[in-house]
Amino acid sequence: MSPAPSDTVATHAAAPTRERVLAQTRFETGTLLRNGEQLLVALVLPAMALVGLALSHSPSLGPGRRIDVAVPGVLALAVISTAFTGQAISTAFDRRYGVLRLLGVSPLGRSGLLVAKALAVLSIELTQFILIGSLGLAFGWQPKWIGLLPAALLTLVGTWAFVALALLLAGTLRAEGVLALANLIWICLLGLGGVIVPPSQMPAGLSHLAALLPSGALGDGLRVAFIGGRLAVLPLLVLIVWGGVATALASRTFRWSD
Repeated sequence: MSPAPSDTVATHAAAPTRERVLAQTRFETGTLLRNGEQLLVALVLPAMALVGLALSHSPSLGPGRRIDVAVPGVLALAVISTAFTGQAISTAFDRRYGVLRLLGVSPLGRSGLLVAKALAVLSIELTQFILIGSLGLAFGWQPKWIGLLPAALLTLVGTWAFVALALLLAGTLRAEGVLALANLIWICLLGLGGVIVPPSQMPAGLSHLAALLPSGALGDGLRVAFIGGRLAVLPLLVLIVWGGVATALASRTFRWSD
């Protein structure tokens, strides 16, 4: 005898973790790409910076072919734009509107949400590297292709460091404050952080500071990778220290809701 309708219990199994994370990754990536302000910072401004550097003779980038020095710096700027500025702003407003809290208690879970955000950042960075790299090649960039492996390692570690810094900022301040401060930090790193202009070309006191910043370390590391074809150990260590400290602080201070 078939059970009465009232005795029938409908069960819906949650999707596997991998599918949940990939679905959230697609959502996070699409959200970032549809946001005009973040798309401007992530793609348009780095591309404009590269065109300006390629067509001008100022500022001085030091010895070597100008375009070969410029492209790695712009790639580092692109990583900072996506991993730090974009993530800080989007996460802060997700926290303000309660999105983080809801996703954190969903089947996706907090760890799944963080993994999805990291994968979304890496997906956008891959797009940035393809577009900026292609633009650089059009201007005559001649990288040492053997440097792709150390560049990939530095990019991964740099992404970790800047995402951790973004979460540290987004998890402690109000969304409006994060919006203003993240953009201000981006501008400061662009001009004084050793990203576009190598720290070695800055005044003595500022050059030492820039080399110890995650921005200067990532820029220098990518320049060594693509110009020298090798891994720059000191910049890598600087990024590891920043990533470790920022991760520890973010894990202690991050608030999932206002």
